[in-house]
Amino acid sequence: MTFSEKIEALVSELKSAKAERLEDAEQFRIKYLGSKGRFKTLFIEFKEATSEEKRAFGKQLNELKAQAEEKFKAWKEKLDSEKDQTQKLDLTRPAMYKEPGAEHPISLIKREIIDIFHAIGFSVAEGPEIEDDWHNFTALNFPPEHPARDMQDTFFVRNPNGTGEDYVLRTHTSSVQVRTMQNEKPPIRIIAPGRVFRNEAVSARSHCIFHQIEGLYIDEGVTFADMKQTLEYFAKEFFGKSKIRLRPSYFPFTEPSAEMDVYWGLENELDYRITKGTGWLEVMGCGMVDPAVLESCGIDSEKYSGFAFGMGLERSAMQRFQIPDIRMIFENDVRFLKQFQTAL
Repeated sequence: MTFSEKIEALVSELKSAKAERLEDAEQFRIKYLGSKGRFKTLFIEFKEATSEEKRAFGKQLNELKAQAEEKFKAWKEKLDSEKDQTQKLDLTRPAMYKEPGAEHPISLIKREIIDIFHAIGFSVAEGPEIEDDWHNFTALNFPPEHPARDMQDTFFVRNPNGTGEDYVLRTHTSSVQVRTMQNEKPPIRIIAPGRVFRNEAVSARSHCIFHQIEGLYIDEGVTFADMKQTLEYFAKEFFGKSKIRLRPSYFPFTEPSAEMDVYWGLENELDYRITKGTGWLEVMGCGMVDPAVLESCGIDSEKYSGFAFGMGLERSAMQRFQIPDIRMIFENDVRFLKQFQTAL
């Protein structure tokens, strides 16, 4: 075999060489790089090669040896690292038990309401929790110094640039309705769930953060009767009650406005307690969207009309799951949250 043929055979062997264990890598080192290995033998033979062979194969032989050394080094590092990891892993230890979680009661209620309205064509809309004054108040018929703003005393954030109006933590998800009316053309049919913030000190149990879900329907020829029928459908699906009443109320952004009550009944002591002995349970506020709100959002109030409604999720969760204290919803006590594993 000529020296050229020996070089070609060595190139082929090095390309096909593999090492899956440390023992394989060591065998490779002994066979090719050891004191009696292939490279040692070839270098001895190279001394006796002709001048032409030395010029033709000297550089290639040195490069092949360097490649073999690099390959062995890479194998060694990789296999040593894998060996260390295997030694650290105790395969006899029992597997770690991961306790199953559960949805928060607020999430359960929110998902159920979304599903109910999704069935009649409502989609979910979202917006920022930090709003400007216009989207949160002015566009909804809350001009500056309007007394209705006192009902939604909230937290303002100073504009970092020192110019323009301050930011506000939204007091209702109605600001999402405003953004939707600005960016979409009727017909509009949305629900807007999310966190809202108010500076309330009604009792020791009150919180400054709570959750709302609001709805909006804008189209041609929408009437108060459409709103009543939609809310009756919701009451039947969510509460299992088909009897509702609408009491006159006031909201700056709707006219006429109403509070919706569901007839809960008086069958047991709990019914007396949650309805205060009347049999009626207050559920949400609602009303026909004020034409001024439509106009401020760029919608022709002569052509379009609509209704809006909104409710808090905490009260519904407390009623549904018989939660005695609202603070339990916010305290993240694992013992409380575990109760809802079966509710998934």
